[in-house]
Amino acid sequence: MLDQRFYWGTIRKAIIAFGNMFNNINVERRDADGNIIQILKVPLSYAGKAKALARIQQRPNVDDRQVQIIVPRMAFEMSTLAYDFNRKISPVQQNRAVNSSNSTLDAQYAPTPYNINVQLYIYVKNQDDGLQIVEQILPYFNPDYNLTMKSIPQLNIKNDLPIILDQVSFEDNYEGEFDDRRTIIWTLSFTMKLNFYGPVNKQGVIRKVVTTTYNKADLTQRQVRVTVEPDPLTAKPGDDIGFTDTFEDF
Repeated sequence: MLDQRFYWGTIRKAIIAFGNMFNNINVERRDADGNIIQILKVPLSYAGKAKALARIQQRPNVDDRQVQIIVPRMAFEMSTLAYDFNRKISPVQQNRAVNSSNSTLDAQYAPTPYNINVQLYIYVKNQDDGLQIVEQILPYFNPDYNLTMKSIPQLNIKNDLPIILDQVSFEDNYEGEFDDRRTIIWTLSFTMKLNFYGPVNKQGVIRKVVTTTYNKADLTQRQVRVTVEPDPLTAKPGDDIGFTDTFEDF
């Protein structure tokens, strides 16, 4: 069963799609009269909370000009992966697509549903920066937001990728002297609902279907046999064809 090599990049595509959602968030700085004096694009990276926080705290001097480019910033990471029983469907269902062959189709069994939990961390040094960033995110999640992901290009399968905002929290990590850096961290917890697909196999084309009907429920007395074949018999997958029905009484 596990002798076929395949890789559709499902998690990689989902993580890239997630990051692209938050890759164009800006923070405005205003003067006392309310005029915009600076617009900062908030950088985004894939990193754990502890690692990103350690980078911020490497230069604790708030007066250092180089420090000003460190925050605000955002980071995100995948935390858990769990099977989703609520989205389970029959594993014998198949997706099929026409290929270049005249005698086979590309076939793939139904996907396996999983949920991925992703944490988005927002690091700021003042509360207003954090509120600006959060307010640019929350209106789009009610509580979910759908993206379209091309899961299996070979079969032209596209899936909706629901991204659900589960929880929002923040913490103010101020310690030490008054002049020491103050770090406010917002944490947004998301759930992405993914489908994992298996390998694509070749399946023969069905060119003849035979059905027998019975008069009795115990299947002891046959009534008629119906045979259905494509017209013409040499039709290729995807052709616009008709069908020939043959009825045989018993």
